[in-house]
Amino acid sequence: MTVTLADVAARARVSPATVSRVLNGNYPVAASTRERVLRAVDDLDYVLNGPASSLAAATSDLVGILVNDIADPFFGIMAGAAQTQIGGPGDGSGRAGGEKLAVICNTGGSPERELTYLTLLQRQRAAAVVLTGGAVENPAHQAAMAAKLAKLADGGTRVVFCGRPPLPEGDALVAALAFDNRGGGRRLTEHLISLGHRRIGYVAGPPERTTTRHRLEGHREALRAAGLDGLPAGDGTADGTGGTDGPAADDDRLVVHGPYDRRSGYEATLELLRRAPDVTAIVAANDTVALGACAAVRDQGMRIPQDISVAGFDDLPFSVDAVPALTTVRLPLFEAGARAGRLAMGKENPPPGGIATIAAELMIRGSTAAPRG
Repeated sequence: MTVTLADVAARARVSPATVSRVLNGNYPVAASTRERVLRAVDDLDYVLNGPASSLAAATSDLVGILVNDIADPFFGIMAGAAQTQIGGPGDGSGRAGGEKLAVICNTGGSPERELTYLTLLQRQRAAAVVLTGGAVENPAHQAAMAAKLAKLADGGTRVVFCGRPPLPEGDALVAALAFDNRGGGRRLTEHLISLGHRRIGYVAGPPERTTTRHRLEGHREALRAAGLDGLPAGDGTADGTGGTDGPAADDDRLVVHGPYDRRSGYEATLELLRRAPDVTAIVAANDTVALGACAAVRDQGMRIPQDISVAGFDDLPFSVDAVPALTTVRLPLFEAGARAGRLAMGKENPPPGGIATIAAELMIRGSTAAPRG
């Protein structure tokens, strides 16, 4: 049922005219009254009508692109690529040619901020929303996201995921473009095992993120297949009962979680080397983390790859210019972002079932080699 201005007024215990004044911002209103009205708007999830009732269901020329951190090339590349399809140049005359206004919403990785931006975009009747990167695996947040996205879709907003899997529940998406993080993580570790590495440290991202879990699962799948985790093939525990004593506990010592940034890579690598000085290779959660890992290895007086191999993930532009060049997993970030932009604009048909898995490609470079001795 559609929430009306009168509903908000009743909830806030003010007149409809006062609600209108608060929302339009064209008349002074007491701060306490304004706060009460805005709280009622939030509680009821009220969306402003257009300038005429006949346009109430119409969308605007606004498209929101949600990113965790626009300064991170992983997100910047996808957002920039999406924008080429959303707000690209027209015919050069300065006239509008079907483009939309793309607005980058930087969440800082905050689930609460993600929901806030979606609410703001809903109120603006955004034509489309593109959500990039991994999602937070929290049931309450996932339920809130599913409800919010459903309301956006009901209002005519096209919702596209880029680089993140679909929600466990909810079918409000136009499409979900999900990277094969699990497969990429597995192939990267398989490469190190094929070189002869048997003690492999892992610098993981935040544990609550889908990207972190999928990449780490791929890594552990490769270890398990090679018999390097001390577990029977297909088992996930040391003793088959859910305990963590024995070899599986050793695996835990070889994994350190942290943010997806250089500092985390540096500090986590020092911790890994303290826990297990016999590691011969380190896999980093992404290329930025890998740069920090490389710095930590060098500061400990070791050489890459002669003393210890280092690998990353994403194949960000700087990875080939690292010294030595970084072995990594390439994700087609620009291509995925551009496709998400086309889907958001209705320029491309959604994939079958609305979900597409985008392949990851192993890029072998100079930062990995066979262990010495």
